[in-house]
Amino acid sequence: MEAIVAHDLTKKFNSFTAVDRLSLEVREGEVFGLLGPNGAGKTTTIRMLACIISPTSGSAQIHGKDIIGEPAAVRGMVGVQTESPSLYERLTATENLEFFAKAYGIRDPGEIRSRTRELLEFFDLWERRCERVAAFSKGMKQKLAIARAIIHDPPVLFLDEPTSGLDPESSKLIRDLIVKLSRMERRTILISTHRLEDAERICNKVGIILRGGLKVSGAPEELRSRIAGEAKVEVRLLGSASDYIRSVEGAPGVSGVDVNGSNLIISTWDPALTTPDIVRRVVEDGGKVLSVRPFLPSLEEAYLKIVEGMRG
Repeated sequence: MEAIVAHDLTKKFNSFTAVDRLSLEVREGEVFGLLGPNGAGKTTTIRMLACIISPTSGSAQIHGKDIIGEPAAVRGMVGVQTESPSLYERLTATENLEFFAKAYGIRDPGEIRSRTRELLEFFDLWERRCERVAAFSKGMKQKLAIARAIIHDPPVLFLDEPTSGLDPESSKLIRDLIVKLSRMERRTILISTHRLEDAERICNKVGIILRGGLKVSGAPEELRSRIAGEAKVEVRLLGSASDYIRSVEGAPGVSGVDVNGSNLIISTWDPALTTPDIVRRVVEDGGKVLSVRPFLPSLEEAYLKIVEGMRG
C-alpha cells in the first residue's frame, strides 16, 4: 500500500519554479531518500506534502488523504523534523515533549506522561529528561526533535536533513534511530538529504531531485548498477595474472578483463553470480587465488553522473 503519492506536484514563487511536476510513490514502511544539492527543491517538497505550504498545481495524498482538500487530516498523520531542531531551549526535554503533545491535541495528562517517557527512553534521553535543552549536544537535540515530531504517533515522518552539521558519531546515532523507527514501528519515512552515505545506508528507495524535478528513482543498488555502470571483481593471484585472461574471458556475465600485475580486474553486471564461476575457471587452469574482492559502483557515482548530465 502506498503511504505517500504525489502527481505533478509543482510550486512556484512568483517566476521561480522551486518544484516542477514532481511525481513519486512511497510504500508503507519504506524509508525513501530524496537526494539533491541545496536549492534542488527537497525542502519545498516536504513542506507541501506536510501541508505547511500549498502547491501551485498538482496533487498528493498521505494514506489516501488529499493535501489540498483535507489538510487538517494530513497534518494529524504526519510528523515533521525541520533542518533546525525548533525546540524551546529554556525548557527541559520533558517539558518540550509535553508542550508539543498538547499542541498536537493530546489532552489526557496520563497519556502525555506515558508517551513522553516512552519516547525519551526510546531515544536514550531519559537520564537527561530534567535538563534544559540548551545544554544538549547537536546530536541530542536532533534526537529530541525527532521525538517531538512523532509525539502524536503519526504513521508518516518527514525528516529534512536529519544529520546536517552532525559529527560522524552523532550522524550514525541518527541513522540507527531512523532504521529502528522504520523496522520496529513500521513508520513510513521520507528523508531529504544531500549526504549520499546516509541514503545508501538506510533507504529502501531513493529519488534524485535536480532543479525541482525528480530525475530518477529506485532502490540504491538498482541506481548504482543502472546509472553508475558495471561492478568490478579483483582476483589476486600468486604469479602473473596475464596467464589466466583466457580462463575468464568467456565466463557468463563477464564483459571485460584487465590485468594489473598479479591481479585480474574483471568487469561484470552481477558479481554475486559470476564470481564463483570465475574462481573455479582460474583454479581449474592451475591458478592459485590469494584473494577475491568485488568493487560495486557507488550511489555517489550514479548521482554525479546525473548531475553532470544535467549540467551538460
